[in-house]
Amino acid sequence: MTDVFAPARLGPLTLRNRVIKAATFEGRTPDALVTDELIEFHREVAAGGVGLTTVAYCAVAPGGRTDRHQIWMRPEAVAGLRKLTDAVHAEGAAASAQIGHAGPVANAASNRLPALSPSPMFSPLGMRFMKVPNEFEIRELIDAHVRAARLAEESGFDAVEIHFGHNYLVSAFMSPLLNRRKDAYGGSLANRARLAREIACAVKEAVGGRLAVTAKLNMEDGRPGGLTLPDSLQIAAWLEADGALDALELTAGSSLLNPMLLFHGDAPRRAFAKTLPGPARWGFRLMGRAFLKEYPYQEAYLLERARQFRRELSMPLILLGGITNHDTMRTAMDEGFDFVAMGRALLREPNLLRRIQSDFTTRSACVHCNECMPTIYTGTRCVLRPVR
Repeated sequence: MTDVFAPARLGPLTLRNRVIKAATFEGRTPDALVTDELIEFHREVAAGGVGLTTVAYCAVAPGGRTDRHQIWMRPEAVAGLRKLTDAVHAEGAAASAQIGHAGPVANAASNRLPALSPSPMFSPLGMRFMKVPNEFEIRELIDAHVRAARLAEESGFDAVEIHFGHNYLVSAFMSPLLNRRKDAYGGSLANRARLAREIACAVKEAVGGRLAVTAKLNMEDGRPGGLTLPDSLQIAAWLEADGALDALELTAGSSLLNPMLLFHGDAPRRAFAKTLPGPARWGFRLMGRAFLKEYPYQEAYLLERARQFRRELSMPLILLGGITNHDTMRTAMDEGFDFVAMGRALLREPNLLRRIQSDFTTRSACVHCNECMPTIYTGTRCVLRPVR
């Protein structure tokens, strides 16, 4: 039996255990640079016992942010990021930078730069049509991922996680619903997977062997016409054959079209509506139930889908979704997953892992209300956690 609390290899790294703090946008970078609040957010989770904490979201370009307050990887960001990784390392954990381009999830109005999509599409976020990159611009995007990975290494990160999920740009290229291109990056599944494979290989060539290189991959979009599980399995098999990734973190859902498939539990429609400006708020009241669907919460709610990837692949896999207690962690290890990733439960209790390690009967205080989701605009937090 694999012990979730034993040291484990992730590419060139040795982590103190097999638990990863999943990327959950922190909302603590008002000037698109590291703040003391962001450092403390990750230091506290590291002190709580995780093997690796993931900083989200480190955009590869200024137009690749979901809004202008997010970090984008540039030399000016390195000093602050170095302070963050130093703080994490001082607590005995490793640090990963989630890099990627938000694509159709980017807010062009906030960024004051065009959002990108594989095919012509109107953005309800930016209230304008998105830009469709040509093949030369796609090459520039690949190069931007390489630069971001190198800056992550310069900043002291131990790993990079490339964002291939949630209909961010690379995930949107995989989706037949969003990608209607007729060139080498559209049409067949192989063409729609091309951008993911080229980015993974380029990042691996740039930092592989020194940094662990992982990717967050959608198992399915959860939207008719979007990426399906069988197609995602084939893409995962190609990524494995390329040998560019040290692990895959398996996810689901679309920030653009169906976000609750990732989260499960209560849909915080009322709280989300309050974060929106007037006209958008009225639109959300009309369409909010279709956008934020209800998926009942259960432990390891993505496990059934992820099992199919475990059967087909030999590469390390990270199980995400409803990992809150030792029984679930042990189930993941018994079924052959190499790591587990935790998100909301650590917002509620950053020290949860140390408590579990000292007493395997410990249960998370997270009630899966998802009221933390709308707080991304003011500093991601559990609204039930006492303010210190």
